[in-house]
Amino acid sequence: MTPVVASGKKGGRLKASLADPELVPLLREAIREQTAGSPVDPNVMWTNRSPAELADELTAKKHPVDRKTVKRLLKEELGLSRRQMVKTLAMGQSGDRDAQFRRLQKLKAEFFSQGWPVLSIDTKKKELLGNFYRRGPAWTNGQVRAWDHDFPSSSWGKVIPYGVYDLARNESLVYLAQGADTGQLAVDAIRRWWFRLGKWSYPPDTPILLLADCGGSNGYRVSLFREQLQDLSNRLHRTIRVSHLPPYCSKYNPIDHRLFCHISRSLQSVMIKSVELIRDAIQRTTTRPGLRVVTELARTVYRSGIKASIEYLQDEPVIRDKQLPKYNYRFEPT
Repeated sequence: MTPVVASGKKGGRLKASLADPELVPLLREAIREQTAGSPVDPNVMWTNRSPAELADELTAKKHPVDRKTVKRLLKEELGLSRRQMVKTLAMGQSGDRDAQFRRLQKLKAEFFSQGWPVLSIDTKKKELLGNFYRRGPAWTNGQVRAWDHDFPSSSWGKVIPYGVYDLARNESLVYLAQGADTGQLAVDAIRRWWFRLGKWSYPPDTPILLLADCGGSNGYRVSLFREQLQDLSNRLHRTIRVSHLPPYCSKYNPIDHRLFCHISRSLQSVMIKSVELIRDAIQRTTTRPGLRVVTELARTVYRSGIKASIEYLQDEPVIRDKQLPKYNYRFEPT
């Protein structure tokens, strides 16, 4: 006898998109008519409407369907998935962006090849002291109770964590200060890095390269920052070179994704009631590649409104590069 070959699947229900060919086009149109904001790419479909809401709308248009079917159609037919919005779109663009990144990479390569320190510096988000709620689970046999409102006026003070991260050695000093985020604070943190970590790892005559954002206490327009760096160069008897990241590019500062993100993890679910508590939590920060974090409490309360001296501004000794001088300069000991 000649064997009978099955011609295909028999019976069963048709896929919703085949049973009702208008279903997918109507679903696509429902998404395009109501989006959750303006997508950057017009070809990207983006909606915050729930499958149940979409199912009700399609049913009202004489195309009955349930939420589970809509959810499957969104995935299989339209190629959508649940995703969070991401903060990666720059709010502006600098004309010097590419040229400055090339200059910065060249300086880094030069310092690395010589075994000289390359430091990424920046201020982390200020932390409020008090019974404030912090995200993240923790092991407990009870319930940790936090204030029901996060009013800054209820805090007992704020802590400014300033980070100095050594790219080659994967170690950092976090300087915990109170008061205002100033150029003096930034340079004091660099000074403390040298005496706590740098002097034990590098020869006494090596120059230092600082990678800094364009704004904040270590911005390229902050004359107090430059004056304090000149004083530090004189004190340490070494060249200090600065290279700023171009505007709108602070997220590319290495300290953000090599140190600060891990510190944020260490502070999850920690109720910060004292400066000592935040110090201990940050100092426990580590990673599998071996990140080391040293913390130090500032002895000074930094005051806002302090500016560079008139004498310094009248004869500023900063030595600026010929290429992109506003972002690249150095200080020589005098």
